[in-house]
Amino acid sequence: MNIEAISPEMVVKLSQDPHVTSAGEREKVLEVAIGREVRAFRKQKEITVAELASMTGLSIGMLSKIENGNTSPSLSTLQTLANALSVPLTSFFRRFEEQRSAVHTKAGEGVELEREGTRAGHQYNLLGHIGANSSGVIVEPYLITLSEQSDVFPMFQHGGIETIYMLEGKVDYRHGDDVHSLLPGDTLFFDADAPHGPEKLVELPARYLSIISYPQSTG
Repeated sequence: MNIEAISPEMVVKLSQDPHVTSAGEREKVLEVAIGREVRAFRKQKEITVAELASMTGLSIGMLSKIENGNTSPSLSTLQTLANALSVPLTSFFRRFEEQRSAVHTKAGEGVELEREGTRAGHQYNLLGHIGANSSGVIVEPYLITLSEQSDVFPMFQHGGIETIYMLEGKVDYRHGDDVHSLLPGDTLFFDADAPHGPEKLVELPARYLSIISYPQSTG
């Protein structure tokens, strides 16, 4: 398994800005949300852009701009599209208007549980959980505490991506064929489908954050 350390030279500017606050940026998000819905309904009904243009009297170029979120369509245009696609006008706004959840867990109030497959002395505190959501991803943040009574367990395996951030202590953590010495402030980011887990408890007590993300079940 190959895991590369991140050096300052590898730092790049992220494409997503976490501080979208202006009215113009919010309007852009709405345009993209509407465009995605228009495209989804069109494809669901197996209608081409050219066919939809013929049905609505809109140009192919305009429809392309709408679907790509590059223009803000008028209400009359949206009503025309809704009629052509046989959907309510409000359906174009459904993803934009979805409730967004936030979970605030006070210190010491995480839900203590035992994860399937773990060994004795591994204390898991689930710090929050958001179920089905529009992102298509489930994220489970855990605070894991290892004590003198903890067993080593280097063969844990599950789906998804996992991030570990070391808070306290020292642990030699195995991922696949590699062993990583984790100290406070260290991060390990890996494919959780490979066997992984603490192989040697070097300095206890040890605490680290484990954040696991995986796709929602399509049921």
